[in-house]
Amino acid sequence: MTSEQSAEPVSSPAEAPRPRHAGLTYALGRTLISPLARMLYRPRIEGRENVPREGAVIFASNHLSFIDSVAIPVAAPRPVHFLAKSSYFEGTGFSGWASKTFFEAIGAIPVRRGAGQAALDALDLQRQLLDDGLAVALYPEGTRSLDGRLYKGRTGVAFLALQTGAPVVPVGLIGTDKVMPVGAKMPTMRERVTVRFGRPLDLTPLGPATSGRARRQATDEIMAAIHALSGQELAGTYNEAPPQNTLEKIKKALPHERR
Repeated sequence: MTSEQSAEPVSSPAEAPRPRHAGLTYALGRTLISPLARMLYRPRIEGRENVPREGAVIFASNHLSFIDSVAIPVAAPRPVHFLAKSSYFEGTGFSGWASKTFFEAIGAIPVRRGAGQAALDALDLQRQLLDDGLAVALYPEGTRSLDGRLYKGRTGVAFLALQTGAPVVPVGLIGTDKVMPVGAKMPTMRERVTVRFGRPLDLTPLGPATSGRARRQATDEIMAAIHALSGQELAGTYNEAPPQNTLEKIKKALPHERR
């Protein structure tokens, strides 16, 4: 599960390799990039007092733009990690080095994209980060909203919260799609971003992570909190591409937990 993916687990994922925690590059990046970004882009930041200053925590946010994964670490009062495509870390030459350095500086951890075992391994990497008392950011919608509406949440975030007991801090991002629309190569400074942190949600009373009902209820509670912060129009459906072939149409028609 990258910053643009989410899993729908039905059991505990297999053990994955230990994630590489952000080190000196992230420390320097947080020291330099965050103040510079706040100075240049003047984001409106609300609810920082709602974020636990220590211990495991999950930031669950709406997803409008590529820069969402920059806006959250810049606005948060503590280090935040998220998973990003491994290709961002594997380039060669100066551009490859610059990409790797940038993503390490904003707290990204490389992961292979994909479904099935790849998605479960990504989920397990995030669980390990939470077990280490760190903060992770995820997008329950799974991928960016191209029309600005808030889509239904997938249950991967809830699974992590119920499995680890980590509180979920809902995040409402406003304006990131205007600062850097899909297809733009650089963010504009003509627009401002608003980042709203909601009160932490303790979802553990809803039941164990193995319960599909508990995962669905927890996900709906998370999405309701995000909606209250972002004020987006509700799409009422999942954010996914239409089926491209007969097999995909059949899969879409079959019963599925998230529905």
